[in-house]
Amino acid sequence: MELKSIDKRGASEVTDNSSDLMIARFLAAAAQGDINALFELGVAYSTGSHNVPCDLVEAHKWFNLAASKGHEEAGWCRADISDEMTAREIAEAQRQAREWLAAGRRKSA
Repeated sequence: MELKSIDKRGASEVTDNSSDLMIARFLAAAAQGDINALFELGVAYSTGSHNVPCDLVEAHKWFNLAASKGHEEAGWCRADISDEMTAREIAEAQRQAREWLAAGRRKSA
């Protein structure tokens, strides 16, 4: 009888890898214009879920992009986290959103 090796990675490592893969999928879908992926990235960064750090500037950027494409809930979430941000942080998030849109236009041209 042959013994098979047992995967000794911890459960958190497996979860981290699957979370990283999920974020990568959201990013790829967002680059293709998927508004739900844009929204999910906002959720991930606003809550610190899927193995990403909680980052309200990044969350605002993704919610802003989703809202600009018609995702109604993203607009509400953007407004909600804006209450916890400084004017400079909001301006930075808006700058990053514009930059992301411009980069997408350059790739498609």
